[in-house]
Amino acid sequence: METCKYPCASSPRTIDITDHYKIHKHIPYEKMRQRITFFHKNENGVEPRALRIAGRSLSGPDIVAEREDRITLALEELPIELQHVLRQSQELYIRWQKPSPYTTIGPWSSKIPPGLHVFYTPGNSEKPDGGRLCRVFRTAFGPIDCSSTSGSFTKLPNDRFSHSTAYQFYHILNDLSHFSSYIEQYVCVSGNSECKARAQRLLDANSVDFSYDAISHVVKVTALWPHERQPLYVESHPDHRAEVGIMTPDTPPHLDPHEVGVTGLLTVLGEDSKPSPTLFSFPSRHKTAPRSRFSSSFLRPWGLHPTMQLQISSSKPPMEGASCSMHTYLTLPRTIFADKYQLGDELFLSSKNLSSLRYISQPVDLEAPSYAMNIWGSSVLLELQPPDAKENQPWTAEIPLHLRYLAPAEKGYRNVSIPWPVVFWACAAEDGMKFSNNPFDRVNLGYDGLFGPRTMFWHVDPKPSEGENLYHEIQVPVLDLGLSNRISSGTATIVMMGLAFVVWKLVSVCLGMGNNHNGHGSPKPARRKSKRF
Repeated sequence: METCKYPCASSPRTIDITDHYKIHKHIPYEKMRQRITFFHKNENGVEPRALRIAGRSLSGPDIVAEREDRITLALEELPIELQHVLRQSQELYIRWQKPSPYTTIGPWSSKIPPGLHVFYTPGNSEKPDGGRLCRVFRTAFGPIDCSSTSGSFTKLPNDRFSHSTAYQFYHILNDLSHFSSYIEQYVCVSGNSECKARAQRLLDANSVDFSYDAISHVVKVTALWPHERQPLYVESHPDHRAEVGIMTPDTPPHLDPHEVGVTGLLTVLGEDSKPSPTLFSFPSRHKTAPRSRFSSSFLRPWGLHPTMQLQISSSKPPMEGASCSMHTYLTLPRTIFADKYQLGDELFLSSKNLSSLRYISQPVDLEAPSYAMNIWGSSVLLELQPPDAKENQPWTAEIPLHLRYLAPAEKGYRNVSIPWPVVFWACAAEDGMKFSNNPFDRVNLGYDGLFGPRTMFWHVDPKPSEGENLYHEIQVPVLDLGLSNRISSGTATIVMMGLAFVVWKLVSVCLGMGNNHNGHGSPKPARRKSKRF
């Protein structure tokens, strides 16, 4: 077995994963726990008598439902390098959203722009992590443009609400193929086919979350799959605790507007001999805005100062009698940015159906070209200005953006990907309302840390055109490398010709002066003219 000083350059871990589990076999720590939830419509339910519980397994007929897997791990169950990073971290939240639109019937209404989002607080806030965190990201997710926390991450404000992390990072990531292979190779014990099969299933997930904080000292990995036909079979390891829920929406008596009600069957594998019926409700900070959709596009011609247009189907707030305002949250790669000075003009904002710029990450260099920057990009929170809610009509908002100068390319064009923003209503909840007891809560999404803890988010679902995903593709003119080479050669030729001409003229002048001094005689003196009176 190869050994090397940590961090090992040739391998993302320093010991084999099988040896790792042998070392920790007799060390007491909290074993893995998993919660699997199937959420279906009322008409797609499963009869309790159709379920079969045998030992630590549950099986039944296929079910049309959403599926969420939440796995809770102790640090000792993770790869060594990841353990080192987490032990030096106060918070680390990784959020991935697939670029395809989807709707949900369960309590998973929260939305983020597609791609990989990282929110991080180091253990020592005055001495952030160097390049170790980025190395772990590159090992787990593939080629990611991340050098160090101080160089590639942006700082988040820590003077507003205590639940904000210190740093943010974003990368366009279309799928989790590299991450799936990473789990198979470095997390799954050799011969564990069930672990590898679950890693492969991540390729079909709508979203995947990784959450760690130093207070709980555990890692939670959550994956959500779309509403489709699912095999109803779950098997648990004897050392792990597994809870399986088959749920459907319900409306218990006295359900408040901010709450979600569910009913269904719960089973703890290895403990229950039959499913237990349940009915409960919980407050939810994220909900879907009813009868509301939005689309995003760039007005043509694009130019170097494109305008993003949001077309929103409704101007009616989701809650009557509550203080609600509509916002959009943009995650902009370094190739494009918003000018905070331009967005500070109230008259200009009003003409675009914008109300105010609520937040923009810092720093944002307005002049630097893209290839001269290390930072990932910027995030922007804008409050929109919908028309009168009584009319409840479709409307548009326009967001001016600016492209940076990009590196030269063949044929003189580069393609730039820009993720769709998220659009939501932010409404103030009642006094004393707490969302901490939501078993499906999703926090640290980037924008939620910019609002108070009693804010409810009503999300407007995106609706792209047929066959499109949630990335804008813009073709940006740049310096053509082919023409550049010819221009460089022509320029060099002209410069050399000009230099040769100057040298030739200087030589000609010098030769002419030499002939005048060393030739046949000297110039005749001028005759003096006599004055006549």
